[in-house]
Order: sequence, then structure tokens, then C-alpha cells
Amino acid sequence: MPELVLTVQYGVRPDRLPSRPKLRRWTRAALRRDAYVTLRIAGAREARRLNRCFRGRDYATNVLTFVYRARRPLHGDIVLCAPVVAREARQRGIGADAHYAHLVVHGVLHLQGHDHLRAREARQMERRETRILAKLGYADPYQA
Repeated sequence: MPELVLTVQYGVRPDRLPSRPKLRRWTRAALRRDAYVTLRIAGAREARRLNRCFRGRDYATNVLTFVYRARRPLHGDIVLCAPVVAREARQRGIGADAHYAHLVVHGVLHLQGHDHLRAREARQMERRETRILAKLGYADPYQA
């Protein structure tokens, strides 16, 4: 099992957000190599600023992944935007934990070099996410 050093930061009030043990479990489920990961749950203003500064997109997005070291041990940050995640979960009619689990897994796969820019890559990444989430007890997030 890969070694994981996980730092969890709450940039918003942590009530009604996933606990550190849940975040650790979801991160570990998607991890295939040793890693130092900081997982931050941010507010909309912070997420928007990060998305604008690093991706040139002026809106808060659900998850951002920053890779600082791609070789072993892996180093990176994953930022989840609490208001966006909550809104998307409501719109999709799923529990917030299921959506957080999906986005943590998604971010961890990005840290490990997976991407979804091309259709084939997207299908492969979605299959990986679906398998990992099923092992965690969550439904396929790509099912309509």
C-alpha cells in the first residue's frame, strides 16, 4: 500500500463537510504511489481566485489539482470548492459525501497524471473513477 502523508485544510467552516478520516479514505482509495498531498476545502472566492490565476478562468470550479512533483514521492495539492460541490450535489440529486468522494478521487487521479482532455483519456479516467467509487460504496457518477 502506498505511503500517504495527507494534510487537510478547511478554508471554510468544517460543519457539514467531510471529516478528515473520510477524506483520507477517499484519497487512499485512488492512490497508487507514495504521496504528500494537501487537500483544501475552500470557499467560492478563494476557488475563483485560484482558477483565475492558474487556469485563466474567472469562476469558482469544483476541483483544482496542482502537481508540484510528479515522480516518487508525489507532491501536490487538491482544492475543492465547498459551495460549488454542494450546489452540484443538490442539482444531481446525490449526497454531498458521494460528490466529495468523486471529486477527491478525480483530483488524486489528476495528481498521478491521468487526464480527460481527449475522449479516449476521458473514458479511461471515468472508468477508473467508477471502479474506485464502487469499491468505496458509491454509485457511478457518470450514470444519468
